[in-house]
Amino acid sequence: MNTLYTCPMHPEVLKNEPGDCPKCGMALELAKISNEESANPEYINMRNRFILSLVLTIPLLIIVMGDMFPSKPISVFIGSEYKGLLEFILATPICTYAAFPFYTKFIASIKTGHLNMFTLIGLGVSVAYGYSLVALFLPDIFPSTFRLENGEVGLYFEAAGTIVTLILLGQVLELRARSQTGEAIKSLLDLSAQKATLVVNNNEEKLIDIDKVKVGDFLRVKPGEKVPLDGRISEGNSRINESMITGEAIPVSKSVNDKLIGATLNTTGSFIMQVEKIGKDTMLSRIIEMVSAAQRSRAPIQKLADSVSGYFVPIVIFISILTFIVWSIFGPEPSMAYALINAVAVLIIACPCALGLATPMSIMVATGRGAKMGVLFKNAQAIESLEKVNIFVIDKTGTITEGKPRLHSIITDKDEDRFLSIAASLERGREHPLALAVMNEAKNRKLELRPSQDFVSITGKGVQANFLNKLYLLGNDTLMQERNISTENFKATADVLKMQANTVIYLAEENELIGILAVNDPIKESAASAIKGLQDDGAKVVMLTGDSQDTANAVASVLNLDEVVAQVLPEQKADKVREYQEKGYVVAMAGDGINDAPALALADVGIAMGTGTDIAMQSADVTLIKGDLSAILRAKDLSRASMKNIKQNLFFAFIYNILGVPIAAGVLFPFFGILLSPIFAAAAMSFSSVSVITNALRLKGVKI
Repeated sequence: MNTLYTCPMHPEVLKNEPGDCPKCGMALELAKISNEESANPEYINMRNRFILSLVLTIPLLIIVMGDMFPSKPISVFIGSEYKGLLEFILATPICTYAAFPFYTKFIASIKTGHLNMFTLIGLGVSVAYGYSLVALFLPDIFPSTFRLENGEVGLYFEAAGTIVTLILLGQVLELRARSQTGEAIKSLLDLSAQKATLVVNNNEEKLIDIDKVKVGDFLRVKPGEKVPLDGRISEGNSRINESMITGEAIPVSKSVNDKLIGATLNTTGSFIMQVEKIGKDTMLSRIIEMVSAAQRSRAPIQKLADSVSGYFVPIVIFISILTFIVWSIFGPEPSMAYALINAVAVLIIACPCALGLATPMSIMVATGRGAKMGVLFKNAQAIESLEKVNIFVIDKTGTITEGKPRLHSIITDKDEDRFLSIAASLERGREHPLALAVMNEAKNRKLELRPSQDFVSITGKGVQANFLNKLYLLGNDTLMQERNISTENFKATADVLKMQANTVIYLAEENELIGILAVNDPIKESAASAIKGLQDDGAKVVMLTGDSQDTANAVASVLNLDEVVAQVLPEQKADKVREYQEKGYVVAMAGDGINDAPALALADVGIAMGTGTDIAMQSADVTLIKGDLSAILRAKDLSRASMKNIKQNLFFAFIYNILGVPIAAGVLFPFFGILLSPIFAAAAMSFSSVSVITNALRLKGVKI
């Protein structure tokens, strides 16, 4: 498999080998982070160049600044004729070897037509160094407008050298800070088990590498060990710490047939598990892939920075040229020297790196922070959109409720066990939570389940099948009404059960109702506080369910929901989402089942429960790993904090350039006699990029 490299500012750029981004010139980095410790070659390269540059820049500055004293001690000590030559010797390694990456990226930007920060750096450094080189060895070619009061032509080796040193410092700090955005993924990768204990047919156990395990293998997991991969317990029981997935520190009891998630921690008992998922199909791998993809995606707000950056560099070059012309005509003597140095200052201070990094850095940190909180964002757009959501449409079963219904009661004039056996046989093979509740009760009673014929699933209503040579219908009251089957004999009892938040299932034999089953699905403990939190935040909360109106109303009364929409079919859920959007709402849809997938995909933000189906998670923009509604509040808080952080970054970047460019051009000189040295321009430019990244990293510690 090829290793892919991408650009943090332009994630659409993908290459099979390391190099530079053809658009912005930044060093490409691994698209997928590995938990193997490896030094960043770009960081080492820039650090080594910076160290060399710093070692040479310090004496270079001492030589130049020493002559600022009235006695000019440096010129007296080494002679004025050798001072310039010494500056050249010190500055040349800096402006050639140390600055070489800037020149190659500068040339590449000209060739590709993608002008960027390295276009400005390359121009600025080469002009300052090249001018000083000519001034040192061919001073006689310069007219008086270039000469200082003593008749000499000014040298700017120290400016060129210091610019390179400061920009290298900025690059080193930036590369180090950028590496921190991948810490969340690295910490997830570190959770995975590296070895597993394979149990073979004769109960012999042997330790093997995790990548040698196959689906269907049986593994022994001992106390204190990590669960190697996703699967189910086949023998034994234990308590599993699932905090790495759910955030819940209290271990969960697990017994035969219970699901296990790879990388969780076995705390007490020893058990044997059967592997169901390996490699990229495991929950941990999917989490890592979602976080990686989200970090590489682009938020809509990034378009603003992109459009500005597209025009910015040409405008800066024009301003630099204009600055040179104005100063050369109207500036004080030596006017050409002033013109040159101010034009270079404009080029250096205006590098748009901070503008390009403002959004990607915040998105990378936010998605990593979300993963640690049990919230997975599919892309950057989900982070931006969630902040704007003002109505949450929430499915009932498995989202508001636990999704683990239990058979509450059976009402029939027939033999109860036979009645249940028929119902369970009809539900056999279905994955719907209500069907599982009926089958689990039949299993607990050790009833025999027989196959049915001519089975037909009626979406959103129930099932029809032939069983023991009779036609049976099992489903909700809508199905009974459509088939003209009277429910009058059981209506009073059914109404009472519905008002107690039970879901009522009707069973008809040869078009005659023979009884009902009441299934109860407890409301999640966190549901009430989560819904109140969303309402307190100004959002409307609507429950959308295929259940009966009475059952839905019973649940809604407990939770104080703003609106209840009951007895909706799967396709009608998407219609309801569209209806709210047409009314001007920004809609978030939360669900966990296959029937929720169309609505999740249509909503402005689809939110899937991590405890639900794979299709729901694939259709959604946000996945709550634990399936806990309170995570929606955390996700919205993180979205709000992220967008605030991005706006701060964009503000810093825009203001910095809006104020910095005119000052570098010399607009304050006529009024206050203030000029901005290219050295300070370089320091300010590097500081702006580092400050944007540092501000983005603050998201790691923001209280959610």
